[in-house]
Amino acid sequence: MQLSFDTMGRLAIKAAITSLLLSGVAQAATLEQIKAQGYVRAATANEVPYGYMDTDGKAKGIAPEVAEAVLTKMGIAEVQWVVTPFGSLIPGLKANRFDIVAAEQDILPARCEQVLFSEPNSSYGDGLLVPAGNPKTIHSYEDVAKNPQLKLAVVNGTSHMTFAEGVGVAEDQLIVIANNADAPTTVSSKRADAYAATEATVLSMVRDGSGLELASPFSDPVVKGKAMRSFGGFAFAQGSEDFVAEFNKALAEFKSTDDYKKILTTYGISEASIAASVAKKTADLCAGR
Repeated sequence: MQLSFDTMGRLAIKAAITSLLLSGVAQAATLEQIKAQGYVRAATANEVPYGYMDTDGKAKGIAPEVAEAVLTKMGIAEVQWVVTPFGSLIPGLKANRFDIVAAEQDILPARCEQVLFSEPNSSYGDGLLVPAGNPKTIHSYEDVAKNPQLKLAVVNGTSHMTFAEGVGVAEDQLIVIANNADAPTTVSSKRADAYAATEATVLSMVRDGSGLELASPFSDPVVKGKAMRSFGGFAFAQGSEDFVAEFNKALAEFKSTDDYKKILTTYGISEASIAASVAKKTADLCAGR
């Protein structure tokens, strides 16, 4: 069958539109598009105190509360939140399931290759959750590495897993769990001898009668001669440079306010760690400096 020029033209236009739509499926929304639609899609992980949903379905924690304040300053009042396992945050961002991740993810070179990060929002050190009395005398990642019988629980995809591997903790010593909510049971049931997370996360799990405590003292892991300290930021999909630039500007303004400090101190972040959050720039962290 021979098609007329008009029919062929209409088919060509339809094919072009379809191609554009399909090619845009995995593309990040521009800041202009987000402002036009009036809302932003955001994801966090179930990790107290950095980001979680409360019993009323409201996003809480350091990252969601700072993100909402910053986005409001940008003129974006509505945030549509989803909770996803930590290890699914970056894949979900790359698949365009959300526009921003607010989970205080450590800004690491390997992550910078996949997504864009804001300037640091927080700085934090690590800690270990252990049974009361610390019966195995674990005070560092290195203590685990030196004893092949010890098991260390970590959340999949976190910097704590990277630190553990960096100091020589063997793969068969790692108990990989989906989220920090599983950590207390993992340690109290003796499936693992300790759980590695940020100090604030570990402290949030230590309650009267829990039979668990924060290992004290704790020595920061030293990887390749460098003491590890984490710097958490907000993540965006590649191609969101305009969004990141305006977000960074509003974030810097918000970090100079008492409201910013109140959010972080409410969740157990020390004044020293708040001050440390400006010690590094994202460009340096992404370069491994």
